[in-house]
Amino acid sequence: MSAIAGVLVTAMVTPALAVTGLAANNSIGVFENLPSYIKPDALSQTSSVYAKNPDGSDVLLASFYEQNRQTVGWDAISQYAKDALVSTEDPRFYVHGGVDVQSTFRALVGNVVSGGISSGASTISQQYVKNILVQRAEAITDPTQEAAAYAEATAQTTDRKLKEAKLAIGLEKEYTKDDILLGYMNIALFGGRVYGIQAASEYYFGVAAKDLTLPQAASLIAIVNEPEALRIDIDAEHTAANKARRDKDVLASMLKEHTITQQQFTDAVATEVTPKITEPSTGCQTAVYGAGFFCDYVKRIIEQDPTFGASDEERQHNLNTGGYKIYTTLDMQLQAKAFDVVNNYVPYSSDKLDIGGTFTTVQPGTGKVLAMAQNKTYSEDPESDPATSTAINYNTDFAFGGSTGFQPGSSFKLFTLINWLQTGHSLGDIVNGANNQHFTASNFTNSCGGTVGEAGYTAGNDAGETGARASVLTQFEESVNNAFISMASKLDLCDITNVAKSLGVHRADDTPLVNGPYGIVLGGNEVAPLTMAAAYAGVANKGMYCSPVAITNITDANGADVPAPQTTCTQAIDPAIASAALYAMQGVVQSGTATPANPYDGTPHFGKTGTSENEKDVWLIGGTTKLVSASWVGNVVGDVSIRKTSVAGAGSGNVGSGLSRLYMWKDFYKQVGDSYGGDAFPAPSRSLSSGQSVTVPDVSGLTISQAFNKLENAGFTANDAGDEDSSKPAGQVSSTNPAGGSSATKGSEVDVFTSNGKLIKLPDVTGRSPGSALSLLNGWNVTTTLSTDAGCKNNTVLSQDPATGDYNQSTTSVALVVCK
Repeated sequence: MSAIAGVLVTAMVTPALAVTGLAANNSIGVFENLPSYIKPDALSQTSSVYAKNPDGSDVLLASFYEQNRQTVGWDAISQYAKDALVSTEDPRFYVHGGVDVQSTFRALVGNVVSGGISSGASTISQQYVKNILVQRAEAITDPTQEAAAYAEATAQTTDRKLKEAKLAIGLEKEYTKDDILLGYMNIALFGGRVYGIQAASEYYFGVAAKDLTLPQAASLIAIVNEPEALRIDIDAEHTAANKARRDKDVLASMLKEHTITQQQFTDAVATEVTPKITEPSTGCQTAVYGAGFFCDYVKRIIEQDPTFGASDEERQHNLNTGGYKIYTTLDMQLQAKAFDVVNNYVPYSSDKLDIGGTFTTVQPGTGKVLAMAQNKTYSEDPESDPATSTAINYNTDFAFGGSTGFQPGSSFKLFTLINWLQTGHSLGDIVNGANNQHFTASNFTNSCGGTVGEAGYTAGNDAGETGARASVLTQFEESVNNAFISMASKLDLCDITNVAKSLGVHRADDTPLVNGPYGIVLGGNEVAPLTMAAAYAGVANKGMYCSPVAITNITDANGADVPAPQTTCTQAIDPAIASAALYAMQGVVQSGTATPANPYDGTPHFGKTGTSENEKDVWLIGGTTKLVSASWVGNVVGDVSIRKTSVAGAGSGNVGSGLSRLYMWKDFYKQVGDSYGGDAFPAPSRSLSSGQSVTVPDVSGLTISQAFNKLENAGFTANDAGDEDSSKPAGQVSSTNPAGGSSATKGSEVDVFTSNGKLIKLPDVTGRSPGSALSLLNGWNVTTTLSTDAGCKNNTVLSQDPATGDYNQSTTSVALVVCK
């Protein structure tokens, strides 16, 4: 009783005592020993993720929160709501000093009678203090400590009421009445996870707090008294209870305090409580146009960036409470089209295979991820519909979406092509892509170490690819496997790997790249589509690679900038090399394996197709100088041939799954992508496109090693083409293709043939007698016919076939014509 009396005595002399901080007398010593100041903490606020419309306006993708709250300023709240709160909860708010003596005395009498704290007569300032303490408790991450702090902040005890009163008095020394009222309206609970007047207005009525009508404002203020019992989003019973409280307490108090007229009161009471429940965009599954996967990518970036906290738990907590506004790189026009083409050509599911499809677009020069779509519905609970939903993002690495990537196949040949050009070769070099080539580990160099291939390695070409000797450009356009394995045998697999790494290529599971011929030349590494799109964008950007970036800027709850992850741009390859590679990839779209994807709309395009082993994944990567995309269709798990298993999308016109990646890419660029423009590709230098024409040295008669040295010193790549019938001693070089003395492009491959020594000179036996002729032809297979020519000399050889020359005695027949 003496403690409560101390509160009353102190409150009676406010504001004078509140300002001076002096005690009225010693009877309130207990009261005076309590803390006297509390500073409002930063409130838990909703963080939101935004994309961009073409006109620059923001599009809300999703929000994250523990408490659905949006802190607003004084002018952003309807005056009806302010008047309703003050009239109902604390009519003397603007005249007392934090504790209302009259109300406290009435409550004192009631509590004495009841023997407890059944009525607190709390002012708005006291309620604000209580809410601050509750918020502090709820911000504690340790569950046990949180529960203890919450119990202390809400306990119905004299000690808690004393502390609350003392802190309310201290609060009013530091802040204006309007500041306190605004703080309370932003912190108050409005049922469920809805906090603050702005979030409550949007959730319950679908309007901003500044646009609340009188009946709406009164309904919301009614909720504050008993948030769970009076919320209007559950059922008719709760809504009826809210209306009763609104009419009899809130509106009646407003009328009593003259903040509304009698007519306003009458009209408001006659208005039914009509909620318009507007669910907030909670979590990435609410993102439109399939952007849930991109949203999740952004969320994972935040959760892994030390900028936002020292631990995973702290970063997640800060995301859910920090009130961040996260502005992303996503272009909603491109995202909508990417979502459309994927869903048009790739079904959500199939009973033939676990089918997946993605389309990811990156901006060259900035690394901005502009679109990211896949053939599933993003869901944080994919078990609800496992056939069509997933939380795994096929576009990204395991760390940013749970996917271990897919084999890009021949789209990896770009890196071998680049290294080929870097080492003095050209697109005009002639290489052998025939299927009859056989390679062993000794054929390859790998200065990085690692497995380079099993003994007896043979790479098969796709059906229809003869792999005949042809230029590197032709072999690239037709994507001939053996041609590139042959090229790689003349290079260092380590250098090819480093080219890929310089363009940001890495395995999706974060293990080292497998750098053998299959892994690094033919694309046997599992890589994310986003990684491949960014690598190709680096080539399109004159060889300057920019790492993918999904966020443009972030602001905190106060509007201050927060450091956002930035792209890193490095000159990965020489611009001249990049130009030559683009030239080669332009041919792939114009006349090569990607021809069906060509939009034929006047915009220059480049690209490279890829098919993994067993045809379980098919790709097309490329685009323009403005947009680069990776289009992938394949097995999420399993090893079913995409080309041999026709799985058509909902609107694909029965285009088989093997062609889906091409038509997705074509439709995207033709319908939307090319409206963003695209510059002409610079022509490569002649030395890179055609090469330098030089004379092939004559190496006949040399040993194979001598011939190789001489040809390589002249700038050619020598290839052991095996032996052939020749009159030269076995083991000596018998001929080359191109022949010695002819002109060929420097860096071209020269086939070197060695003699098997089987050719010997066939003698001329014409004019000899048959016996003499047969003696000279001993060892040859001879056939004889008689001539009917009356004029020839009897018993002589009239003619022979073949005539004299070098021939293989074991395989050559000599036909003689003898006169009678």
